[in-house]
Amino acid sequence: MTRMRRTVVSFAVIAFVASALVHAQIKSSWKAPDAGPIDFKGKKVAAVVITDDLNVQTSGEEALARMLVGRGVTGVASYRMIPKEELRDPAKAKGWFERGKVAGVVVLRVVSSEKETLYTPTVWATATYSSFWNYYGTSWTAVRSYKTSQVRVLEIETLVYDVEKDKLIWAGVSQTKNPKSIQILVNELVNDVAAEMRTQGLISGGR
Repeated sequence: MTRMRRTVVSFAVIAFVASALVHAQIKSSWKAPDAGPIDFKGKKVAAVVITDDLNVQTSGEEALARMLVGRGVTGVASYRMIPKEELRDPAKAKGWFERGKVAGVVVLRVVSSEKETLYTPTVWATATYSSFWNYYGTSWTAVRSYKTSQVRVLEIETLVYDVEKDKLIWAGVSQTKNPKSIQILVNELVNDVAAEMRTQGLISGGR
């Protein structure tokens, strides 16, 4: 690849990452073959964030619950319903959901968290690279030290369950880079998931 080509590609990569810093993009999704339109309006839908970090769970569930309320359902954070010591016990958690008359659940879980190294285009703007003969004469003996940056890449699984039927309705995996806050991340996830489910005929138009 030529120097000019490398520079153009690098700028394109940086531009893409800059535009995707807080935007969660759905990589793949699935819906139950027999699933019809969903209507949880006026019903209670629990927000569940599966993580060992209590701070992430509480802030994530609160953000998700607010988004659900904004879409016409009674969103509730699961940590407010279920005692912490009973949260991981399916039988005990089920009892709390039943007593709380929960109709549906939206679950978020991080399935992958990795660092991605990016090579900045400034390295190819140096005097060493500007001349082929400068580069050629030094590259046989010198070890290059590149200027790089790193971004955190998260893949997040989102699941929508009909609790009354104990049935998975929709599932998807989204990818986001360097989310600035849980609130922003959850907002992006909910918006993208809603758009995808609307496209698949699971929810009606509107918000």
